[in-house]
Amino acid sequence: MSTLRNKVQLIGNLGNNPEIITLDSGKKLAKFSLATNESYKNAEGEKITNTDWHNIVAWGKTAEIIEKYLDKGNEIAIEGKLTSRSYEDKDGNKKYITEVVVNELLMLGNKQ
Repeated sequence: MSTLRNKVQLIGNLGNNPEIITLDSGKKLAKFSLATNESYKNAEGEKITNTDWHNIVAWGKTAEIIEKYLDKGNEIAIEGKLTSRSYEDKDGNKKYITEVVVNELLMLGNKQ
């Protein structure tokens, strides 16, 4: 078990156009939500689809590729690591967020 590491793989669709932030250093940051779907049939035989939303963050060259090629609805596969952080909102309340930081990105099909 000591060889296990923090690794996340997701295939889904962008839920919004990526937000691109250029830092003072010139380094780029891309942030967007990714929707993943899981379907099953219930006891009555009806197809049920559950959608989960994931916060995605990408840096550097990956962020530049996202800025240039990706829009809301694009299907992608990502690999990265799960991170958690906290911040204070404008009212001074502490908020917690979990994000996937992208290491690898693969563009799949067309927009849905």
